Amino acid sequence: MNQVKQNPLGTEKISTLLRQFAVPSVIAMLVSALYNMVDQFFIGNSIGMLGNAATNVAFPLTTTSTALALLCGIGGAANFNISMGRKEPEKARRYMGTAFTMLLTLGIVLCVVARAFLEPMLTIFGATSDVMPYAMTYTGITSFGFPFLILTTGGTNLIRGDGSPKYSMMCNLMGAIINTILDPLFIFVFDWGMAGAAWATVLGQFVSGMMVLLYLPRFKTLKLGLSDFRLSKTYCLPIFALGLTPFFNQCAMMVVQVVLNNTMTHYGALSVYGSEIPLACSGIVAKVSMIFFSVVIGICQGMQPIVSFNFGAGNFKRVKDTVLLACKAAAAISIVAFLCFQLFPRQIIGFFGGGTEEYFAFAERYFRIYMFFICVNFLQPISSNFFTAVGMPKRGVFLSLTRQIIFLLPLLVVLPIFFGIDGAMYAAPIADFVAAVLALIFIRAQFKIMPNFNADDK
Repeated sequence: MNQVKQNPLGTEKISTLLRQFAVPSVIAMLVSALYNMVDQFFIGNSIGMLGNAATNVAFPLTTTSTALALLCGIGGAANFNISMGRKEPEKARRYMGTAFTMLLTLGIVLCVVARAFLEPMLTIFGATSDVMPYAMTYTGITSFGFPFLILTTGGTNLIRGDGSPKYSMMCNLMGAIINTILDPLFIFVFDWGMAGAAWATVLGQFVSGMMVLLYLPRFKTLKLGLSDFRLSKTYCLPIFALGLTPFFNQCAMMVVQVVLNNTMTHYGALSVYGSEIPLACSGIVAKVSMIFFSVVIGICQGMQPIVSFNFGAGNFKRVKDTVLLACKAAAAISIVAFLCFQLFPRQIIGFFGGGTEEYFAFAERYFRIYMFFICVNFLQPISSNFFTAVGMPKRGVFLSLTRQIIFLLPLLVVLPIFFGIDGAMYAAPIADFVAAVLALIFIRAQFKIMPNFNADDK
């Protein structure tokens, strides 16, 4: 009982806590994003534009893995921290064990489904006839790594919730280092091409996943027993409830990516650029923008245990202070991202290999237009994660769907009908701005009523 009362989440300085939890989380998320970036770099500089397009087509399955991982990882960690704040250690233990079992189960299921329906999936994801052979090779191999990717991405959130952010960071970092070392070895020295990049990724994910499993006997807040890993509806449903926000956010990204791929292929064929240039460029922009989003998501994950614990303990001022500080940090990185994308688009796209003048011209224009309102993009993920962290999943899910599904998806379908491929570019900044305004309205309204808020009123 004294351990719960003296938990530093409820007493230590907010800025110190956020730095302690957010920095390793940001690094972990950046490392995760670099898995795809490293592959994109070596593939682009060895195979070229078709290889880049193939990794873009494979990206929705990676996003699906992340969605399932965050469903269990964020949902499990939020329930764990809320239970600890309410001084319910038995429930906290069961939430943690159940979440790990869910991660392992869902990882195996996705691997089996992906391998069984790989070619139809890649066709739906926008693969053209020229891109398909590369996509089949790359995704066919990386599908073996889905169980380890899901275990790592979700498990590191659970480890962070236990108060070990540095170990959580090391799990991701070790896998990325292995991937970065093996990529040039397998691609250039062994001459394995796309297959080499894929196997390097899988081996890195395997090592990270094993490190997560090795942490299980070393939980420090509470010791886990074998009975804690049994699946039970009593604990699965609350995990799903609080994990739905990041899950739907990732699913929304996946759906938008699929629609965007097909939009770029269709309307690109009707333009001077052709099908492959827009498909390859949109994939690179998505991967590069993930660097920015990784920082913002890392900040969101860093604030989650602080917000959840203090909300459960009724320390509402600490909850508000944590969210406001997270917003300031995310705003700073958002401004840096905006300046980079507006001032250096050609240099960024050139990092991933050469191409024709049409290729670079399209990429520059796409960067500047599509990412114009990235400077306010942090408001939507922080607000949706805030509502999840305080046990209000319905509002969190709604806000997680605003940018991608409610605003961006319809705009991606409608605007190109009237403006061609330019319509797809302008859809994003419109959706970004409206979603940011809505998120600001929701979070300000909640702050006003929070001191009188009943935690059971969801």
